[in-house]
Amino acid sequence: MLTLKAINEDAEGIIRKLAKKNFDGKTIITDIIATDAKRRSTQAKYEANLSELNLLSKSIGQLMKEGKKEEAENARKSVHDLKESNKVFENELREAEESLQNILLTIPNTPHESVPAGKAAEDNVIEKTGGVIPQLGKAALPHWELAKKYDLIDFELGVKITGAGFPVYKGKGARLQRSLINFFLDKARDAGYLEIQPPYVVNAASGYGTGQLPDKEGQMYHAQLDDLYLIPTAEVPVTNIYRDVILDEKELPVKNAAYSACFRREAGSYGKDVRGLNRLHQFDKVEIVRIDTPEHSYQSLLEMVDYVQSLVDSLELPWRILRLCGGDMSFTSALTFDFEVFSAAQERWLEVSSVSNFESYQANRLKCRYRDENKKTQLVHTLNGSALALPRIMASLLENNQTPEGIRIPAALTPYTGFDLIS
Repeated sequence: MLTLKAINEDAEGIIRKLAKKNFDGKTIITDIIATDAKRRSTQAKYEANLSELNLLSKSIGQLMKEGKKEEAENARKSVHDLKESNKVFENELREAEESLQNILLTIPNTPHESVPAGKAAEDNVIEKTGGVIPQLGKAALPHWELAKKYDLIDFELGVKITGAGFPVYKGKGARLQRSLINFFLDKARDAGYLEIQPPYVVNAASGYGTGQLPDKEGQMYHAQLDDLYLIPTAEVPVTNIYRDVILDEKELPVKNAAYSACFRREAGSYGKDVRGLNRLHQFDKVEIVRIDTPEHSYQSLLEMVDYVQSLVDSLELPWRILRLCGGDMSFTSALTFDFEVFSAAQERWLEVSSVSNFESYQANRLKCRYRDENKKTQLVHTLNGSALALPRIMASLLENNQTPEGIRIPAALTPYTGFDLIS
């Protein structure tokens, strides 16, 4: 979340930046400043009372020694009144702090200056493209038909067992899925990421720490009896490893990678965009997370973008990188690059990765800091990216590599699959 220091120092700048995310922050920022001013005034009164109370408490004994009983009794009465007054101040401070916290949680992160203006996906900026889009012809099948033809994925069986959006992978489809997971994890390890195997459920504090709560509460599966949430991404448990942690600057950047199943309700999704693997309630993903200093975090972001590009290149998929506009960015992000691969049979681009810098927004929620060489502590910057999300990668691999003989497996994957053709 945004810091009170940043808001008090540059309220107009914060309001202007939030407008790029199509968030009208004028009223709420004004309320925060007023509430914080009242809180600080109450804090000053409380501390003044406390100082006077301490002095009076110390004087009572001396007054009694000097035989000044009436003055001592007056001092005792003043101490009692000050204590009662401070109880009121303590309640006011607690209420003000809770109010500020609740308001701050509803404000999105401010976008980086390089974020383009815009309201929706069509306003995103194409930064870079690569790979070759295959020309399949009119007989090309979409991935859901290929999955049925070669008995790779059973969508109807998933509906029977659970519901729509929970496919069952079978045979070479399951092996291809597992091969992609192992391939991505091995690549991450080679790139210096420490592999983490996190829990798939988290507590509410973890959800608040990375910003899924309260913003995305309706999109998360909630086990109400235990008040636990199924993770929408491994970003949540991995980043929360560092909640309430002070790192040493020499430890940065922290680089973690994790495979997990991901669970998203995807409420409101419908139509062709949810066909087959295009949008699922449960899917597999390998996530990369970095924690870095503010001075180096944007270099880390570029390194992560280059790394994800190397993955889609190795899979021989046509790709493009988008710089997201303010209106299409996530609640917590300061700058996001999306990767899309081209699905040749569907003739459309499919998002397979978002690589984001959250600057200090998550760190302030997490209370994750680092100690610099001068022993001063300050907030870290957090970053994460999909490397990669499997469903749409699988969809594009199946569609783009279909041939009269079967589905060709990219050379980089054959050591993992043990086969080079699905027929």
